[in-house]
Amino acid sequence: MKSQKVCPNEYEHQYWPLEKVIVGIDEAGRGPLAGPLTVAGVIFPIGYENPDIYDSKSISEKKRDALFEQIQEDALWFEIIQVSPEDIDKYNIYRADQLAMEQIAIHSNAEVVLTDAMPLLIEGREIIPLVKGDQKSISIAAASILAKVTRDRAMLEYDKEYPEYGFAKHKGYPTKQHMEALHTYGVTKIHRKSFGPVREEYMKIKLF
Repeated sequence: MKSQKVCPNEYEHQYWPLEKVIVGIDEAGRGPLAGPLTVAGVIFPIGYENPDIYDSKSISEKKRDALFEQIQEDALWFEIIQVSPEDIDKYNIYRADQLAMEQIAIHSNAEVVLTDAMPLLIEGREIIPLVKGDQKSISIAAASILAKVTRDRAMLEYDKEYPEYGFAKHKGYPTKQHMEALHTYGVTKIHRKSFGPVREEYMKIKLF
């Protein structure tokens, strides 16, 4: 039987004895060609433990859905931001992600900000970008779950509006099915026009 991975929470355990408020921030949806970028932040009570909370990509959809509800019940504070395709095109995906994380960090009033490898440009807080942070921090892992479940549900709704694109299946990522639909049906209002494959199709429309 495969053993379950558990976040070591070394950073929470470092700051909780000092009674510092910690917010973990992560995002879902940087790579897709369509749909929002979803960014979430979570603050847990000092000493909080839950061995089920881990990187959202490594656990099942059913488990993510259950944890989505539990995290919101257990958290002292959380926030979820949906960044539109228009804002992604305006700022670029990296800066759009960074701006949303900075907004959450400011709203949280946390003294310590843990992010999944994203440096933030704000003062007055201790910012700690962690590579693979959703595997090292329960706060970041919880944020990754809130972000992914929220975004996946948004893409299910978009699938009803644009059934020919298959958003329910690929969630906007550049799969073969998505690329064929993009070529056949063109660019929708939820596509990111600054992303290469979408930009190419969009330019074809503008040329004609």
